Amino acid sequence: MNHLHTADYVVFFIYFIVVVVYGYWVYHKKKSKQMDSKDFFLAEGSLTWWAIGASLIASNISAEHFIGMSGSGFAMGLAISTYEWMSAATLIIVAVFIIPVYLKNKIYTMPQFLSMRYNDTVSTIMAIFWLLVYVFVNLTSIIYLGALAVNSLSGISFEWCITGLGVFSIVVTLGGMKVIGYTDVVQVIVLIMGGLVTTYLALNLLSNHFGFGDDVLKGFSILREKAPSHFHMIFDETNPYYKDLPGLSVLIGGMLINNLAYWGCNQYIVQRALGANLKTARSGILFAAFLKLLIPVIVVLPGITMYVMHENGMFQKEMLDASGVLKPDQSYPTLMNLLPDGLKGLAFAALTAAIVASLAGKANSISTIFSLDIYKKYVKKDASEKQLVFTGRFAVVTAMVLAMLVAPALKNLDQAYQFIQEYVGFISPGVLAIFLLGFFWKRANANAAIAAALLTIPLSTVLKFLPTWTNGAFPDYAFLDRMSIVFVTLVLLMVIISLADPETKNNPKGLIIDVKAFRTSPGFIIGSVIILGILAALYTVFW
Repeated sequence: MNHLHTADYVVFFIYFIVVVVYGYWVYHKKKSKQMDSKDFFLAEGSLTWWAIGASLIASNISAEHFIGMSGSGFAMGLAISTYEWMSAATLIIVAVFIIPVYLKNKIYTMPQFLSMRYNDTVSTIMAIFWLLVYVFVNLTSIIYLGALAVNSLSGISFEWCITGLGVFSIVVTLGGMKVIGYTDVVQVIVLIMGGLVTTYLALNLLSNHFGFGDDVLKGFSILREKAPSHFHMIFDETNPYYKDLPGLSVLIGGMLINNLAYWGCNQYIVQRALGANLKTARSGILFAAFLKLLIPVIVVLPGITMYVMHENGMFQKEMLDASGVLKPDQSYPTLMNLLPDGLKGLAFAALTAAIVASLAGKANSISTIFSLDIYKKYVKKDASEKQLVFTGRFAVVTAMVLAMLVAPALKNLDQAYQFIQEYVGFISPGVLAIFLLGFFWKRANANAAIAAALLTIPLSTVLKFLPTWTNGAFPDYAFLDRMSIVFVTLVLLMVIISLADPETKNNPKGLIIDVKAFRTSPGFIIGSVIILGILAALYTVFW
């Protein structure tokens, strides 16, 4: 059952050829102009708003959404959508208040901002840390989870899946951000089409099972009727998944900290908008926010549908692992394997598109930080534009090969994605504290930033393990609540350290913020109000 057929391969190779040929055309469109570092890393001035928006989503969505989030839909229901829907609200905040600061100060990398605002020590510490995390955690986990997903759907060996995804991603990445940005448009179209096809099939299957024929709308109404507990967005303490999504913390607190750190202080994401003017960047980010509203439809609903069908006697064996244990993460692969020939190839292409786009975006960010913040600053200060581009490409290949070699080792981890997400999240409170105070409080100094950078992981670790160390005497806080506690603690610590230094009263490193830059166009305001209105309606209906 887990194999592609001729029609599927035809559809997949059409997708592959379209991406490669389109990328090649984009790359050679301005061949007469020598590519410099800003072209390669930022595609400066050449990405349109729709390319920026599509690239943001393509870089964000990967196998963990199709497989992991669909599995969470099976287990806990629509509430897992809060990660997507609150991202839409966060993107509006980033577009209004954070992107103008980067563009006004001509920021191209996150370490560059830290160097400008604090000092080179803070910048280098974070640059090295980001490189290690991006290569050995993010890039590796994307390849690992992607290869697992592709293997489960196609029957192609795990090792060949790793090789194929890595090589495909390298080909896309070597063309630079412009190629990534515009091929991401194709990736997003394929991703959404393939995802909607799978959702359509799932709801039709459900409708058919209950004797209503092919009726998608009836399938959705059956979902709400048969699984009412799966349509609550806010959990109370009686819910078994409260520790994963703790009440109102999914709206304010930890979820906001998590999203602001990811969408506003993350080279991998912010880089898409740094080469554009403010209007184009904001429009692209707003477009990404609209697309974010759609993601739960193509990844969460199929999981809930599989839950209802499984509860009603369907797909009993398909949802079990080799040892006979129910595995919610089997939801999406099971559905995709039910697709007819050709459509299964489209869904397979959608999954591949999500994985490759994420890998390419991450690899480009690794090459940007390495080339501009390590190589040019410490190895060859007088590096030419050609040398920087060559170094960037070398970093892409090196990072991808390292990730391909390390990825199989993740087989030894139980629930690799959840493990990685939680521990990477240990740094988010510190990163956000450093950046927000750096943006909006002139007195924040380098010593305060270094303290926050060095303490974010130890504080998060203590909060996680203290309940165990004290035999339950210390409260066992939910992950998102721990993030809130660490963030508030680090902000207070940074304020105390900064105020203790009298020289910060006239801190020359403080940014000059032009509040006029926070003004937005009428079109942006209308789009934001529509998005926030939709979110308010969703949370009201599914509270």
